[in-house]
Amino acid sequence: MHRRTRPLLAAALAAALTLIGAAPASALAAPSDPVPATITVPRVENLPDDFIGGVDVSSVLSLEASGVVFRHADGTPGDLFAILAESGVTDVRVRVWNDPFDAAGNGYGGGDVDVDRAIEIAKRATDAGLGVLVDFQYSDFWADPAKQQAPKAWAGLSADETATEVSEFTRDAVRRLVAAGVELKMVQIGNETNNGVAGVTGWDDMAKVFSAGSAAVRAESPGTLVALHFTNPERAGFYANVAAQLASRGVDYDVFASSYYPFWHGTTANLTSVLAQIADTYGKKVMVAETSWAYTLDDGDGHGNVIDLPSEAMQYPVSVQGQASAVRDVVQAVADVGDAGIGVFYWEPAWLPVGPPSQLEQNKVLWERDGSGWASSFAGEYEPDDAGQWFGGSAWDNQALFAFDGTASDALNIFRYVRTGAIAPREVEAVQTAVLQFTDGDAVTLPGEVTVTYTDGTSEQQQVTWSEAAQYIEGAGSYTVAGVTSAGLTASAAVTVSPRNFLHNPGFEDADTSMWAKTGAALTLRAWDDPHGGVNSAHFYAASDYSFELSQTVSGLPEGAYVARAALQGDGEGASGRVDLALSTPASASDPVAFALDGWRIWSTPTTGAVQVGADGVATVRVTGSLPAGAWGTLDDLELVRMPEPGTDTTELGARRDAAAGIDASQYVESSTVGLSPAIERADIVLGAASPDADAVDGALRSLNAALDALVPLDDATAAPGRGMLSQRGGTRDGDYVITMNLRHGENATRLRLFENGVLIATVPLTYGGTAAQSAQFAVTGRPGGRYVYTGELVNSQGVTAVKPLTVKVKTVH
Repeated sequence: MHRRTRPLLAAALAAALTLIGAAPASALAAPSDPVPATITVPRVENLPDDFIGGVDVSSVLSLEASGVVFRHADGTPGDLFAILAESGVTDVRVRVWNDPFDAAGNGYGGGDVDVDRAIEIAKRATDAGLGVLVDFQYSDFWADPAKQQAPKAWAGLSADETATEVSEFTRDAVRRLVAAGVELKMVQIGNETNNGVAGVTGWDDMAKVFSAGSAAVRAESPGTLVALHFTNPERAGFYANVAAQLASRGVDYDVFASSYYPFWHGTTANLTSVLAQIADTYGKKVMVAETSWAYTLDDGDGHGNVIDLPSEAMQYPVSVQGQASAVRDVVQAVADVGDAGIGVFYWEPAWLPVGPPSQLEQNKVLWERDGSGWASSFAGEYEPDDAGQWFGGSAWDNQALFAFDGTASDALNIFRYVRTGAIAPREVEAVQTAVLQFTDGDAVTLPGEVTVTYTDGTSEQQQVTWSEAAQYIEGAGSYTVAGVTSAGLTASAAVTVSPRNFLHNPGFEDADTSMWAKTGAALTLRAWDDPHGGVNSAHFYAASDYSFELSQTVSGLPEGAYVARAALQGDGEGASGRVDLALSTPASASDPVAFALDGWRIWSTPTTGAVQVGADGVATVRVTGSLPAGAWGTLDDLELVRMPEPGTDTTELGARRDAAAGIDASQYVESSTVGLSPAIERADIVLGAASPDADAVDGALRSLNAALDALVPLDDATAAPGRGMLSQRGGTRDGDYVITMNLRHGENATRLRLFENGVLIATVPLTYGGTAAQSAQFAVTGRPGGRYVYTGELVNSQGVTAVKPLTVKVKTVH
């Protein structure tokens, strides 16, 4: 049904019911009981009928060209827009880039969405009965707080000239959208325009661009809402300042739109507060233009995801239920603003893998050909520092509302469920990973309980028994410890052991910052802007060229080699900007290492060269910045740590561990596999260490080898093996000889374990053949003069039989 017919139909139906008196006033209300589902969603009470439950599916045409098939919940293929409409989605958002192609017509990726392709997407949405929000980014590729690059055709224009181009471009695009019959409910003038728009910065010039775009929409489609879009609602006072800047310059708009991702943007209570302040103060409608959550930490296409670690997704369970709970909370937050809260859009819920990670090379071809990845290599001409280096596939597939195979998950129904409520049978949904952080030297203590979440939205604590492999955690590293809950559920703990940081208040979390020496007004300590960890950072920005210095001198250090590290994100506004990290002592200094200023939340974490701290125990960590006007960023989590000792090579251990993990335990006698998992877990712990020592590596290897040697394949044996005998040929004078085992008759074995002087030296696989004769040989080399006693065990699924031993005397030292 076309969306614009719904109000007319509703009015006609209401009139008919009034005339016949056949239904009470509550007949059209949401059901009083929640609907059955596989997830639980409490109803959002008193949600307006016209509240928007939208999705951004701008990548759809490229995905379809790459062969992605969208499926209904039952697995049957379907049209994406029909699936969305059936799921309760009301509107579709589509981004628009001016010219996302190179001169040869190769697309930059991310859907290659220019005006023509946006019209195609918008028309399909309209035909499915969905409203449309068009997001003009006024760039040829991604626009966000770190990137507001002017389109190629507008490069070098003044703010006034850019505003003129924005007006003409917007009028033409809106005119074409309307002519195509698109249900154009809203137009967004720019995308996440915190720091600029269309290559223009500064509020006076940005206001010209906003006003030009708004006037263009008013002229071509007077009934369409005009939205402006910003992000970082967690920054104290930021939205209030933005709205005030817009109001003081008379910018005409209807909707203040915010991004809100729970990973980064604070609480939903704060979101409600900052949006309500704008609605109440300036009379604006408000909404969330982008949100999402992850349902898995797995990667679907071989290109890494934005969110891929347990520590990055702590606010909700990483699951389909977690997605539903996250979105439901955002809907509630916007609804709590009151009548001014008009809706929520989920960002790219259908950006699926074009193929599995095992087909990475084929996936790369499709991403390049169709623009179905986040960026193609062709985008490097426009964005050399970001897309030019990191082009590839979907970094969002684990936040989709579809499974990797395209099947719609129950979370896609969230915009229907927030109206009706939904309840699931109470089943275990997930065991939350215990995320723990320690400093090297501290005792590593694992929790006695973990949180188990259920599909009805409840949770409980269950006692957990952790793997004994935890005892092998030693030194700095990232470790995963397996466990089992009291109910038999698999649990895990992600343990990070960090080297001791000798800096004080390294993340600016404490109010006392007196240990830091700072010069330059552009640098603000304890800012709320984009922290790397915790809630505070050091933020830098100025409207004119500027410099700053931040340093801390530490005394009382033990003698030894040290390095400094830190995290920085931001935009240097060109090649001339530079921020350096250095470490010095009174006697020596490292060469400065430069931070990369690659964009918003693209963290650069350089490490200085090692510097030797002497008997005076003094060292200084220093960050210096020299930046052009408009450059910005945050600095956080500075470290001064001991130079790690080089660890023992773990190549052999890693290979052996992978071989063990690839074994199909069902092909072996169950009792023989009991040592396999503990050995793998021990190896994983040692492999997680930053600098494992030789004893730890050797111990893990011995444990793995013993577990592998203990495996007994399943066979058709009806009794334990017959008794074989050992013999020797050659080598008593040079220490090189062959040991032969012969089983003349009797039940066959599947393994021969050979011992030399009581030490296992080989496990030789044998082919089971009933009661036929069996033999095996093993070459011994390089034995010095002496007496060697060889014993052995023949093994099958029914038991173990010792072979007749053999003594070999080597007369000459090899």
